[in-house]
Amino acid sequence: MKRSFDLVMSFLAMTIFFPLIIMVTLLVKLTSKGPALYWSDRVGVGNVIFKMPKFRTMQVGTPAVATHLLSDSGQYLTPVGSFLRKSSLDELPQLWSILVGDMSFVGPRPALFNQDDLITLRTQCGVDELVPGLTGWAQINGRDELSIPDKVQYEVEYLQKKSFWFDMKILGLTFLKVARRAGVSH
Repeated sequence: MKRSFDLVMSFLAMTIFFPLIIMVTLLVKLTSKGPALYWSDRVGVGNVIFKMPKFRTMQVGTPAVATHLLSDSGQYLTPVGSFLRKSSLDELPQLWSILVGDMSFVGPRPALFNQDDLITLRTQCGVDELVPGLTGWAQINGRDELSIPDKVQYEVEYLQKKSFWFDMKILGLTFLKVARRAGVSH
């Protein structure tokens, strides 16, 4: 049922948000050099790497590490990068990843390929067997402000409680968090 929901809703969302996707694509292209999309190597189910698209918020040539690991992440942002991140508009291309099955609407956020500490802890706790999500229980309980052990604890809780109705609750709470721009540190 979860995959059917993801297929229908990602197709519907891509259709509804198509004009916005075009506008953001043009905004990124007109304000910085390089492609509008950034294809990030992310860790999926069973720790298999997949390419996840996001609207590019960083300058071309920025090191491929988690933003919080950059000494001064602000210097790498494109002119519209901060706005796209705070509004979560940079995440819109991930609807494609949901449509093709690399991601789900709800699950743990896909780790960067080089976040070894997060990947190791997720694997030890069985979280690596969950399909990564556009949003998740950890996202609405702290997002960028959570330590890795706290993040994985929320993901373990999701693993134990996962159900259609829990996913609906997480999606509803995500909408509220995004509207308030809560928990975004960069």
